[in-house]
Amino acid sequence: MTTREGVVSYREAGAGTPVILLHGISSGAASWAPQLAGLATTDLRVIAWDAPGYGASAALGTQAPSAADYARVLGAWVDALGLARFTLVGHSLGALMATAYASANPERLNHLVLLSPARGYAGASVEEREERFRLRMDMLDRLGPEGLARERAAALLSPQAPTEAVAWVASNMRRLQPAGYCQAARMLVDDDLGRYARDCNMPVAVICGDADHITPTEKCRVIASQFPAATFEVVPALGHALYIEDPAHINSLLRGHIAA
Repeated sequence: MTTREGVVSYREAGAGTPVILLHGISSGAASWAPQLAGLATTDLRVIAWDAPGYGASAALGTQAPSAADYARVLGAWVDALGLARFTLVGHSLGALMATAYASANPERLNHLVLLSPARGYAGASVEEREERFRLRMDMLDRLGPEGLARERAAALLSPQAPTEAVAWVASNMRRLQPAGYCQAARMLVDDDLGRYARDCNMPVAVICGDADHITPTEKCRVIASQFPAATFEVVPALGHALYIEDPAHINSLLRGHIAA
């Protein structure tokens, strides 16, 4: 789809109340296939985007973007879709993008749901931020998307995750585009979800797995506390990509928040 901010690729299913899904840094719209299949009905229209620089979506015009830059593209896209109000779901880095959009457009959201939210590292020293960025870029240069998928997919899940979940995470990692990943990694080290949380006055839910070593439970709890009013839920035995690891349970939780 061509928007005022450029091309955005996406997947959708169902009809009715819109639910927008934003993926994390190592993924894409396709990763939400279990939600597109399990949530989309005659009463829910489920739409998953490829963030700028992912899939067939145009990259951003800056190499040092903020979450607000992604939120601006998100705004252009939902306008092009003709959506007045919707529920917004963000996973990991997608949660940071979702919160940036929500803070600037509270009147557009019925609910904001953050799965395993990544806070960002803007509060860290310049040296730490640059080191984190360098490590990501070095790994990408050394391994490429195929190697990242091979070596890192299992880390996004619990040790007990089914093999098909690991395979699905890996499949989405293989589709990464280095330029888009680089922009997203830069945003991750330079921005902070807390900058946007206090302006989110809609119903907010923060959900994480207790086997998540990427965005651990206590860090997610702190993120939840930064919103004016947010619920916080820990799901037992699930890792970072919890919506892939146990889609039936996460879909049930999402339905509950959408209907609330």
